[in-house]
Parts: sequence; C-alpha cells; structure tokens
Amino acid sequence: MSDTVADHHTEAPASGRETKGRNWLKRALDSDLFYSFRRSKLTMVATAITLLFFLLAIFAPLITPQNPFDPAQLQLMNSRIPPLWYADGQSPFLLGTDEQGRDVLSAILYGLRISLMVGVLGVVFSGILGIGLGLTAGYFGGVIDTVIMRVADVQLTFPAILIALLINGVVKSVFGNHLNSTSMLGVLVFAIGLSFWVQYARTVRGSVLVEKNKDYVAAAQLIGLPAPVIMLRHVLPNTTGPVLVIATINLALAVITEATLSFLGSGMPETMPSLGTLIQIGNNYLFSGEWWIIAFPGFALAALILSINLLGDWLRDALNPKLR
Repeated sequence: MSDTVADHHTEAPASGRETKGRNWLKRALDSDLFYSFRRSKLTMVATAITLLFFLLAIFAPLITPQNPFDPAQLQLMNSRIPPLWYADGQSPFLLGTDEQGRDVLSAILYGLRISLMVGVLGVVFSGILGIGLGLTAGYFGGVIDTVIMRVADVQLTFPAILIALLINGVVKSVFGNHLNSTSMLGVLVFAIGLSFWVQYARTVRGSVLVEKNKDYVAAAQLIGLPAPVIMLRHVLPNTTGPVLVIATINLALAVITEATLSFLGSGMPETMPSLGTLIQIGNNYLFSGEWWIIAFPGFALAALILSINLLGDWLRDALNPKLR
C-alpha cells in the first residue's frame, strides 16, 4: 500500500511536466506567429535553408571527405582539380579542389562553421552588451542615460565595418603576430560585438522608458525588489520581440562583416579559413579558369545571408501588431 502511494507521488511531477509541455506546444501551434509562419511559403523555405546550413556546419566532420584544417590530409598533387562532372574531375572531390589541394566542399562546410560561430557569438556578445546598457540607460535615466546614448550616437556616425576594422587593427598592432587562429576568432567576435550593440541599446531603452512608468514596476519597487531584479525579471521580457528581430537581422550582418574582414585580410587566416577567407583565396584565381574556387563559397555565403534576411524580415512583420 505504501509502495503504491510512493509510486503515485513520484510519477505525479513527471506527468505534470508532460502536461505543461503539451500545453506549451499546443499554445505555440495555435499562436498567431505560427499561423503567420505557415501562411508564408517563402519563410518556410528560408527557415529550412537556414537550418540546413547550421546542420551542415555542425556535422561537417561526418559529411566531408577531408579535414581542410589538417595539413596532413592535404596533397599538392590534388590542387586545382575541377568539379566531379568535368572530364578531369576526381572522386571524392565533388566541387573540385583549390590551390592547396583542399576539397572545396569540405572547405565550405568547415568555413561555414567558422562564419556561423563568429556570427552567433558576435550577436550574443553585442546583444548582452546592448541590452544591459539599454536597460541601465532607460531605467536610471539622468547622467547615465545621457552618457550611454551620446556614445551610441557617436558610434552610429561610423559604419560598423570601419569600427570592426579599427578594433581589429588596434588588437593586431598590440599583439603583432602572436595571435593564433583561436585568438583571431575571439578578436573577430569582440570587434563585431562592439559594432552592433547600439541597435539593442536604443531599442531596449525606448521600451524601458515606456514600461518603467507602469503599475507593475511601481508595485515591484514598492515591495523592495532591487533594480537589477526589476529590470531583468519584469521589464526585459516586454522587449523580447524587437530584440529577437534585431538579433536575427544582425546575424546576417555579423556574417557579412566577418566575411568582409576576412576578404580584406583582417579576419581568419588561410590555415583556418571562413567563407570570407575562401572567397579571398578564390579571387586570385578568378580569371585563370579555376572559377569553382570562388564561385561555390560565394554562392554558399549569398544563400546563407539571403535566407537569414528573409527570416528576419518575416519575424519583424509577424511581431509588429500594426502589420497584422
């Protein structure tokens, strides 16, 4: 009898969690956002392509015939082999090879990992920095608000790519040739993050200025909750919609910025190439007949940016009540 009661008590929380999970899924499927998603075939295709790129990047070691970052797997005898459908094509180099004997498909998928890693980490860093500064400026106001917003206004006068180039150049001038591939990746994340925080800060600040005068904030202040708790637990959830849109669009901008820096020689090195580095390498062979060295990485980058932008545009329209 006691065992039965004990079993009943141990199973109850699990069943409760399952019920909550089903209810959450049902609400998500019945939401206006999912309804808008189902109505837009273009958005569904863009989402599928974006997810495909992420999956290809994650599982690249299981898909590709070689590791292009491992010099031991590269042979100069296999350099500049055309794609497989050409008469001179060779298996397993489906999209051909570059001047170092790297399989172009393998280089694209591994480069995709670098580009997406820099883009995602850059967006996370800029989001945390911008949201934190926006919450602080909007909630406290006064001198703090003035200083943060004036810094944001000054940064908006410069293109993001110039700010990233400046930060990248300063770091390289300080550390010289002592930066390895991993350190260079961190520098790119830092540079891109500092280039895109302003949009988050301005958007969150505007939302906080509206929300902080509402009754629920006054009630939280009345019961003595500290300012960080009020900002993070009560005010921040009301800004998630615009922040999510900014993050999606900025992911594409971050990937483009990284590709531009790498193309200009200020990004990832040739030993650990991103998509931008692969395009920079292929640009040297554009007029020599080896078109596949630049064409396929360029197509992959364009498809990735386009799909993310389409997803961000839909998300912006879907979360805007005025456009429903």
